[in-house]
Amino acid sequence: MSATYPAGEGELPGRIMSGEMAEQPAMLRRILDEGAPAIRAVAAEIAARKPRFVLLTARGTSDNAALYAKYLMEIRLGLPCGLASMSTTTAYGAKPDLRDVLVVTVSQSGGSPDLVASTRAAREAGAVTLAVTNNPDSPLAAVSEYHIDILAGPEKALPATKTYTASLLSLYLFVEGLRGGDGAAATILPELAEAILDRKSEVRALASRYRFAERMVITSRGYGYPTAKEAALKLMETSYIPALSYSGADLLHGPLAMVDNISPVIAVVTDGRGGEALQPVLDRLRGRGADLFVVGPKAQVEAASAGFVLPTAGVAEEVQPILEILPLQMLAYEVTIARGQDPDAPRALAKVTETH
Repeated sequence: MSATYPAGEGELPGRIMSGEMAEQPAMLRRILDEGAPAIRAVAAEIAARKPRFVLLTARGTSDNAALYAKYLMEIRLGLPCGLASMSTTTAYGAKPDLRDVLVVTVSQSGGSPDLVASTRAAREAGAVTLAVTNNPDSPLAAVSEYHIDILAGPEKALPATKTYTASLLSLYLFVEGLRGGDGAAATILPELAEAILDRKSEVRALASRYRFAERMVITSRGYGYPTAKEAALKLMETSYIPALSYSGADLLHGPLAMVDNISPVIAVVTDGRGGEALQPVLDRLRGRGADLFVVGPKAQVEAASAGFVLPTAGVAEEVQPILEILPLQMLAYEVTIARGQDPDAPRALAKVTETH
């Protein structure tokens, strides 16, 4: 089956981003078929060293992938995790004791100086260091003790799409490897991803609702929360619409006051405990008359103003984020095109962001 977003649509705006979105089903298959053995091998070596704590280091889209890994490790492994503040070492020169700590650095390019510097400092401080990148020849891979290649292939559009889902799947397989699992729950993902990407016309129709939106709020809980953050980032960097992402629990602690019947609210409803935990938030949003767009199971979509039904029946909750982000990538693309902008080249952005 051919994907809906084909590469090489002439010189149309967004043709690179659309082509890279279309590559995702094949890429997921490649990771499962070719990358999984190497990921399991790395996981086995690290598991044997019995890390007591995990620090996750990343920026931008990769930071959202790292947050997904945090949920996986805390839920699936019972291993405490934190998101690193790189400036403590790169700007302030702090020297924490990182013996028996696993430091996982997630980066598409592996080239940002602060990621390289903080990883080098972590290794010098006694940490077990793992780089998860799309470039095995990168400086980050060179300074890390271990490396996982996410096998996404070259990504040329400035908005990251396929490297995000590749990072999620690679991190899922790594965590499953740490616990001695086989990652079988992921085998259904390429087929389902292809079916989702074939629903281009459906997303285009939904995008017309939000062409003139002045802001959006995106919310979720549990495994879906990283999806909410990544969707907000995609919308902001492509369409320039201010998109605010909140955990459903945090949304109730103040930000709910800004929700009205004008500004759209996108709720990512994972089919499982995360969706159950989000239900009181959905009830409050409906009570406020919010323009509610739901990405999730059919029953939740039918109760909202609009939405996109995900094929989540029989799909393990922990791998649903790899599917959840796909219609939201498509939505960011379609809204941007509808606003007369080019999602391939957002203003003021570079593919490799060199923070220090």
